[in-house]
Parts: sequence; structure tokens; C-alpha cells
Amino acid sequence: MKKLENKVAVITGGNSGIGLAIAKEFVAEGAYVFITGRRQAELDQAVKEIGSNVRAIQGDVSNLDDLDRLYNTIKAEKGSIDVLVANAGIVELVPLAESTAEHFDKIFNTNARGVFFTAQKALPLMKDGGSIVLVSSGLHSKGLARYGVYAATKAALRSFARTWAVELKDRQIRVNTLSPGPIDTPIIAAQFPNAEAEAKGREFFKSIVPLNRLGDPSETAKAALFLASSDSSYITATDLVVDGGLTQV
Repeated sequence: MKKLENKVAVITGGNSGIGLAIAKEFVAEGAYVFITGRRQAELDQAVKEIGSNVRAIQGDVSNLDDLDRLYNTIKAEKGSIDVLVANAGIVELVPLAESTAEHFDKIFNTNARGVFFTAQKALPLMKDGGSIVLVSSGLHSKGLARYGVYAATKAALRSFARTWAVELKDRQIRVNTLSPGPIDTPIIAAQFPNAEAEAKGREFFKSIVPLNRLGDPSETAKAALFLASSDSSYITATDLVVDGGLTQV
């Protein structure tokens, strides 16, 4: 039997990168998946790549009306949720001295506030015994210049997981964080102004990762599958790090 047979999963930011890889993995393991993203064209392409048992709903997790529309659609079509993966997130590299209120609010609205309300609004549909996976980052425990606001949002998710695991224990809903390191996705290129800077950035990431390479999205997806499935039935409030050893040595 497949690990997510007949399960319903929601993956925010499922239109590309890690979220798309998780969606593919979940469908391969028997789940029906709802994916969200801000860009309709990418959602349409993701649906083609996944192939079956997937429904794309355009929306921005920082917009509470979009979240309500997402869950109203899921309620009407499937009635309940077994697995929630709060993956949607953005990154901008800005040092403390140059940060603005607009930058701070933009990153926190998506990465922290968006995750908070993604989870809160899912609760009425979450089945008892379900699993919530918050996609954090290894940077929540490591200082890296220019990532200050981004890293702080990911630290917030680590705190959310601990608190929510306690609050939801009577429903046996497990809450864990998944903390990737540098993963070879479009978000890598988005951090840099041009191809030359991106190439230097990639080499830098490789140099600080003990395994001396970027991670593949599929490696993160397999870790998400572990946290989503009964394979991790006695695990809650923990942080599963998938970073090639970056934050561990």
C-alpha cells in the first residue's frame, strides 16, 4: 500500500521548486493534492507535470481572502484534509543597515503571518491524527549575512511547531518543521541580480555544505513524505534538517 493512499494533502507554494517536488512525491504515494501559488501560468505547468490527482488554486497566503477561498473549495470538493504542507515563502537578501519597513513586512507577511493563518484556517478541515509540516530553513539556527529578516521568519516557524504540537495534541495532529539547506530550485537564481552573481552564489553554498553540493528538490520531498506519513507517527514538534550538514557541523 502506498504511504499516502486516499489521503488529501494541501501544499502551499506547490507551483515550483520544493513545493512542486513534494506534490509529485505525494501523488506518487497515493495522495490527492491541492497546490497553491501566486502565478497561474506556473500552476498550470505544475498540474501538467504532476499529471493526475491534483487541483491548482491560485492565491497568495498573505491574503486571508485567498486562504478562505482555498479552504472553501477544498471543503466543497473533498470535505477534509489529512496533510498540510505550509511551504510558500519568499527571500530577499538585504543587510540590516539597508532594510526597510516594506522589506520587513513583505517577508514576514508571507513567510510567518501567511503560514500562521494557513494553518489556523486549515484546522476545521484537518482530520484528527493528521500531519502539519512547516517548511522552515536551516538558517533559523545559523547566522548568514543579508538573510536576517528571512531567517527570523523561519525561526518563527520553528517556534510555531513547538506551540502547535502542544495545542493540537488532543486531536493527535502532529506538527513538525522541515528545514532545507541550499536546494537547487528557482529560488536560488531569484536571490541574485545576474547570472555571474548566481554562479558565485552557488559556489559559495557548495563551499559551506559538508556534502559539497546543492540539494535536489526530490531529497527534500522524501523528507516531507516521511513527516506526512505514518512512518513518523511518534514524531511531533521536531525539526527535520535536510541541508547536507550545513548547520550540523
